[in-house]
Amino acid sequence: MKKLFAITILFCLVGTAQLYSQQAFEEGEWFKFRIHYGIFNASYATLEVDETKLGNKPVYHIKGKGKSTGLLSLFFKVDDDYQTYIDKRTGKPYKFIRKINEGGYTKDLEIDFDHDENKAHVHNKENNQRQSYSVPNNVHDMLSAFYYIRNQIDTDGLKPGKEMRLNMFIDDENLDFKLVFLGREVIKTKFGKLATLKFRPYVLAGRVFKEKESLTFWVSDDKNKIPVKIEADLAVGSLDADLDAYKGLKHQFSIIMN
Repeated sequence: MKKLFAITILFCLVGTAQLYSQQAFEEGEWFKFRIHYGIFNASYATLEVDETKLGNKPVYHIKGKGKSTGLLSLFFKVDDDYQTYIDKRTGKPYKFIRKINEGGYTKDLEIDFDHDENKAHVHNKENNQRQSYSVPNNVHDMLSAFYYIRNQIDTDGLKPGKEMRLNMFIDDENLDFKLVFLGREVIKTKFGKLATLKFRPYVLAGRVFKEKESLTFWVSDDKNKIPVKIEADLAVGSLDADLDAYKGLKHQFSIIMN
């Protein structure tokens, strides 16, 4: 159950290394996801977009929250806070905050990205240690990648089997994630039937997931590219997440009415 909320974000941690090709979101967008772990309604996670300035740079300030609910919270408490500040033009992250408590597993990190010097400056607030790491070009954090990929999916040129990659920096480690497009699928949701794009990221086996192909997710096949469903086989048990509520979408949500 470690990294419960992180798994919700990880399904979309991959994309291409181009500049934004379209704009899938804007200030005021808000999502709520309902997460199930086995038989439990395990938690809710929210994502919200605001506009602000970091120094003199206009940025999107994106906040992700996750909390356990119901019976699960009695023996495995989750209280997660993720934040990222991304450039409004390129989507590159300038600052990433990860403050989590998942059943006693805690982290309190603040990461500043210097894209000119290809450095990530990590402040571990739990022990007040600071360390700098070399990072590749076009690097992303766990949260900035979510929004980056939404602006990068080219539906016109998307064919089953197409691969995309993204450079990631998580905590103190550079990771190369690969995403494979599986095809188009109409799925049932609480909002009605939705046309979706189905993807599978290839993740490291043995750390959280059972196998490299243990994670599948669906995003809306419209201009929003909203994540609407996630399925994951974990090292112990399985996890499902579904979009439960939304507001502030930039584009109309394309629901199939018949």
